[in-house]
Amino acid sequence: MEYLAAAIAVGLGALGAGLGNGLIVSRTVESIARQPEARNALQTTMFIGVGIVEVIPLAATVIAFLIMFS
Repeated sequence: MEYLAAAIAVGLGALGAGLGNGLIVSRTVESIARQPEARNALQTTMFIGVGIVEVIPLAATVIAFLIMFS
């Protein structure tokens, strides 16, 4: 049962990160299309946001390992 819980935690973490990254990139591309002069600022903000979103699967993996080995 612990393995199933760990697999669900990792899967949901990966799914959430994928959806989050897709939303961030799509909105950034839309914003760049509307305001091309703000491209550098938008890309910097996008990279920071993507980096923060990428923490979610790492945290889910750590939680999964804690579930498996507890």
